[in-house]
Amino acid sequence: MGQNAKSGRAVVIGGASGFWGDSQIAVPQLLQEPELGYLVFDYLAETTMAILQRARLRAPELGYATDFVSAALRPNLRALKQHGVRLVSNAGGLNPAGCRDAILALAREQGLELKVAIVSGDDVLALQGRFLPWPGDEADASLPRLMSANAYLGALPIAEALDGGADIVVTGRCVDSAALLGIAIHEFGWSMQDYDRLAQGSLAGHLVECGAQATGGLFTDWERVPDWTNIGYPLVRMTADGVFELYQPCDAGGLVTRQTVGEQLLYEIGDPQAYALPDVVCDFSEVRIEDLPGFEASGGRVRVSGARGRAPGDCYKVTATYQQGYQIALMMAIRGQRALEKAERTAQALLARSRGLMAKAGHADYSDTLVELLGAESMYGPHRRVRDSREVVLRIAAQHDDKQALTFLQKEAASAGTSMGPGTRSHFGGRSDIQSVIRTASFLLPKQEVTVQWRLADEPATTVAVPACGVPSERPAMTSHTPRRPPGDEPRQDARGLVRIPLGTLAVGRSGDKGNDANIGLMVRDPAWLPVVSAQATAQRVRDYFAHLIEGPVKRYELPEIGAFNFVLEKALGGGGSCSLRSDPLGKCYAQMLLDMEIECPADLLPETAAGTAGTAPTP
Repeated sequence: MGQNAKSGRAVVIGGASGFWGDSQIAVPQLLQEPELGYLVFDYLAETTMAILQRARLRAPELGYATDFVSAALRPNLRALKQHGVRLVSNAGGLNPAGCRDAILALAREQGLELKVAIVSGDDVLALQGRFLPWPGDEADASLPRLMSANAYLGALPIAEALDGGADIVVTGRCVDSAALLGIAIHEFGWSMQDYDRLAQGSLAGHLVECGAQATGGLFTDWERVPDWTNIGYPLVRMTADGVFELYQPCDAGGLVTRQTVGEQLLYEIGDPQAYALPDVVCDFSEVRIEDLPGFEASGGRVRVSGARGRAPGDCYKVTATYQQGYQIALMMAIRGQRALEKAERTAQALLARSRGLMAKAGHADYSDTLVELLGAESMYGPHRRVRDSREVVLRIAAQHDDKQALTFLQKEAASAGTSMGPGTRSHFGGRSDIQSVIRTASFLLPKQEVTVQWRLADEPATTVAVPACGVPSERPAMTSHTPRRPPGDEPRQDARGLVRIPLGTLAVGRSGDKGNDANIGLMVRDPAWLPVVSAQATAQRVRDYFAHLIEGPVKRYELPEIGAFNFVLEKALGGGGSCSLRSDPLGKCYAQMLLDMEIECPADLLPETAAGTAGTAPTP
């Protein structure tokens, strides 16, 4: 495949996967880019690590993202070889060697010779005794025995494996952006102390790590995004200074603009001035995203610059998994008059009946239950607009320490189809499965305790000399930054008073998760509206709006160059990931919910499109 090239030329990298299960259209589409040199594939999230752990419990040879081999490589490996495209992926999950072996078996089957390197060292379960508490979390002496523990490694071992001639680099747990950053370090020979360039490379990796989310996927103004069927996957053209352009294949659907890319920049970053990674602590608050003219016919193109960096901490973040009980989630359709009332009564009857049966069998009560009426805006709580419906999906979720106890609800759910309300379809696709609850916990581990290595096939492993750093690792300080307003651009009021409008009239947004915390990014549609959004979308207002869903505080941060704010909602996801009973345990809908929050806008700043629908608020 491609040759080692330490030069100042531009390198083109495609983002071919944003998660385990992403579309198979990405690789063939990106291969149409004539300058393509690399593809990166991201498969891992905390939830995915829990899924991989379940798979490894069933079959020890698993534990890696099998889609990488079966869906991404099998139909495309020959074309990738012919085009000289090199690959980097974290598909190794909990078993990088197993993933490598599967790739090499596929290559032999297709008569191809490949150099496949794996990166190891992230599995730190054996070092549990040296873990340090995650700042802000109290040590839990009663924590059960850990099933897995993986450190978030950085980009240096990837760069060294590419230097060593690897065609494909497979890692276990690393930070999502490390795949692209490792390529940039390899291509341009960046020093590991060149923090501004490392921050730029990390930003590029962050933007493409979720695939089509950078090219119109999940965009607030989804109506503007053409051809979802063939939505484009992102391409980055980066030069040695770290500045890059982001675009998509010419014949693809999708949309690349300042706003679609800006939404992705805000996605799950926490404090934008302290986005902590193993190789660099990034400051994205001054990032600039510029629309480039002349690319409208191909879906758009932007130039991204302005990331800054500083020295990283001396510890890796570690995510550990452990089993704690079991859970079940079942759904049934209920139709007809007063469907909401019937659904609620059905849920309470099934929970009461199963509780009675559990008690007679000697089981304790559920550790937690949740009833959701999907289609009736139940997640919106006090902001719901649906008061009645003739069709609703009832979702009942429950957790218990004993798997056997959940079988009562599992079996009794079917009886609702004949013994409860009319118009009830008591199950979707058969009986619901009972699953183990794989919880996660975070720790710190000094980098000096971790041996990071890479190796090609049967060659001896090479140990990576991770740069030492005397700066202690800390959780990014959650302190709000003072919003910047352009001079003379204070919010105005006039005789026409204030007008009440949805926040989404002035801003776009995107949300996601970090464990049990939710992130919501807001970006104003026009700089003129930044003061209004700044004054109205405060941390306290957001906390009040989500009071029915969150337990912790809300912190707000600013990215002034793109006119954006990032909100961190602590303890907002009912445990988050695979241990949450909610239908949205990852906070994906939170931004859409927040965009419905009403704010007051001075009438002379009101967008023309909103003038006919907004309500007038009294002038104070």
